[in-house]
This record gives sequence, C-alpha cells and structure tokens, in this order.
Amino acid sequence: MSPPVDLVRSDPAVPARTTVVVIGGGIAGISTAFFLAQAGVPVVVCEKGEIAGEQSSRNWGWCRKMGRDPREMPLAIESLRIWNTLDKTIEGETGFRRSGVVYLCRTERDLARRTLWLEQVGQPHRVDSRLLTRDQLALVTPGLAGSWAGGLSTPSDGRAEPSQAVPAIAEAARRHGAAILTQCAVRSIETTAGRISGVVTEKGPIACEQVVLAGGAWSRLFCGNLGLNLPQQRALSAVMRIDPVDGGPETSVGGPGFGLRKRLDGGYTVGNWSRNVVDIVPDALRQSRPFLRMWWLHRKQTKLRLGRALARETFATRRWKPDAISPFERVRVLDPAPSAKILAQAAQSLIDAFPVMYDMRVTDRWGGVVDVSPDGLPTISAVGSVPGFFVATGFTGHGFGIGPGAGKLMAQLVMGETPMVDPAPFRYSRFAERPRPRPSPLA
Repeated sequence: MSPPVDLVRSDPAVPARTTVVVIGGGIAGISTAFFLAQAGVPVVVCEKGEIAGEQSSRNWGWCRKMGRDPREMPLAIESLRIWNTLDKTIEGETGFRRSGVVYLCRTERDLARRTLWLEQVGQPHRVDSRLLTRDQLALVTPGLAGSWAGGLSTPSDGRAEPSQAVPAIAEAARRHGAAILTQCAVRSIETTAGRISGVVTEKGPIACEQVVLAGGAWSRLFCGNLGLNLPQQRALSAVMRIDPVDGGPETSVGGPGFGLRKRLDGGYTVGNWSRNVVDIVPDALRQSRPFLRMWWLHRKQTKLRLGRALARETFATRRWKPDAISPFERVRVLDPAPSAKILAQAAQSLIDAFPVMYDMRVTDRWGGVVDVSPDGLPTISAVGSVPGFFVATGFTGHGFGIGPGAGKLMAQLVMGETPMVDPAPFRYSRFAERPRPRPSPLA
C-alpha cells in the first residue's frame, strides 16, 4: 500500500510546443521544473502516474547534510539552504522543520567511523555536526535506553513531509507557468540533425528543445531504449507509519536497525536503517561488475533475493517503438509489498532504543523502489551524445533531501548558467571512465 499523497490535478491539454520537457514528477523533476519556470523558461512536466507517486513520497523525509559522501556535500549544503526558505519561496507548506538528525553509535568502532566523517568531511565544510557522549545523547534524544558509545548530531539538519512537499512545489511551478501532465507517459524522444526536437507521449507529441529525464528507478529502462547505457539498479525499501507516541524524540534518529522521523501530525515514520532488498533479476546480473564495490561495502545491509521478480523481469519489454505502448503505461506506479520481516526488525530495534515506543500503533506500511548508482552519487548532467538531453537520477536514497538542490543545479545546466556547485562528480560520462566510479567509504 502506498502512503497518501496530496493530489496534483493534471492540465487538461497537451501543449504542442514548449522549451523544456521534464520526464518524471518526483522531487528532482518537479524541482527542476519549478526553477526553470521561476526563471521564465517554458516547461512541461510529463508524469506517467501521479506526482510523487513513487519514491518521492515513500522515503523517510530526512533533509540532511550529515553523513553525506564528500563529493555530494556541497550539493547537500545548498539543498538545506533551499529547504530553509522553500515554504516562503513557493508560498506553500512542505512540512520542513529544522529538527536536527542524530546517529546513534552502539560501539566504539561505530563512533570512530562517525568521528572520521566529522574530521574529514563535516569540519572542512564547516557543518555544525558534533560528537555526543552518552549523557549528551540523553538530552538530545530523551527516553533513550541501553548502552551507547556516543553519537553524531547535526542540529541544522531537518525533516519534511514527502507526500506534501513535492505536490506543493508542483503547484508553485504551475503558478509560474509550468504545465503539469499526469497519467501521461513519455514513450521516446525525437531528434532533428542529432539534437532534441521533441518527445512522443501517449497523448501525443510535444515539440521542445531540451529534455530532462528525472525518471527515478525507470531511468535506465528509458535510456536503454535510446541506446544509452545508464548503470542503475533497484533496491526495495520498507517503511511504516505509527500513531503519535507521548515522550518520543523530536529529532530524527538513526540507530542500529531503525530510523525514524517525527511527522507534523505527531506520529512517526519508521524504517530499517540497515536492511534493503535487491532482487536478483537479469538486468541486475548484466550490471554486476560496476556494482561489486557498492554491494560489498553494504553487504550487511543488503539482502539479495531470488524470487518471482526473476521470472517477471526475464520476459519484460526492454525495447519498444514510439507508436507502441511503453512499459511506463503498463505499470504506472512501482508499489512493492514491504518486507514484514524487515519492518518487524525495525520495530524491535526502535523499542530497544526507546522503550516508550513499546505500545506504538502501526497504521500503515508501504514499500518503495530506490534508484541506486554504482558510486552512490546521482547523475545530474547533460548526455553529450544527444545534445539537449539531460539526466537527473540515481540518487541512491538521498533524493528527497537533496532534491531541491538537484533541481536547481539541473535547471542551471539546462539554461547554461554558472552552476551553484561543481557538477563534475555527477557527470554522466563518468560511467565510461576508468577507473570505475566507486562509492566513498565515508558516506
């Protein structure tokens, strides 16, 4: 079951022409559209399902700088700056609050790892992250029980409401002139003299000069049909919603086996900090080599599963023509069943850390599909072999928190403006380079 999402109505008509078409109505695509529209650039968003219908509404809702890959840190910092004033900018409610984030460290080894990040990443970027003793943890996260070596805290980090934020940004983009089309899958792009000249949607063509693919877990499939190789795998997450609990922490907390965020309604969104599922399917096997380092680093957190997905994906359509029904129309929303075992482990780990949660009432559960890149970094880049084609995808579970910054960076690249951060770490071309891009052990 998916979480409830604020509905964004679709524009009634498909424009014949625009300047930029954004494919995908998640936070990266919608934020890109907003910053383009705010700058006066005509833009159309095409979403095959509903706005924020997939991972952009199914994540934990954390907006953090702490723990980021050092190459991603400048973008995370800029994103938090945007979050801090975003409600005023869009004249809407995203649910963003500067509530802080805390990582709990059970052992001295865990604490040493967080200390290394602080010394090599946090402090050089002048982030307000700080180490906490066990006694200090008790003040920041009241009700914490058990033996802890310490923790890492970033008071300026925050949280927002995923099912509310993206629709609010979408409506702001519309007020600035963007067209928002839902239930409108883009089947393919069109080129003239080698450059982007339009897209073919299920509802008809749209002439344009530039296309931004922000398709999340669908991006690799879309690129593959164009003859482009975009390394990307899918990981399945599981999340649950619980009713308000008196005495629970205000700050977002990540600890062994659990992560939680307090919502505006007083309840909590809870996930498993250290467990995700990766289905063994043909496309995952085809990409096994570039992902070896990623899965080795996260081998304790990743459960490889051989099941029904193998048969389903073996016969899945990977090539189609512009006048044919695409896979994006056959499956509008990726809505996987959440793992009951993974959520049960999260619940028990949460209760062990915060006994006040013992009587918590779970009101909803859902699964999501995370788009994972080989080095853990997103791709926010032009695709050099197709002038006018850009990609914003592969956020590896960080997309909601850095979504506004990623959207602004993408808009700047599309408009040819000086980017607010160095976009080189996010270049599409890195996947063809040697040595292969690798994830950072500090993240």
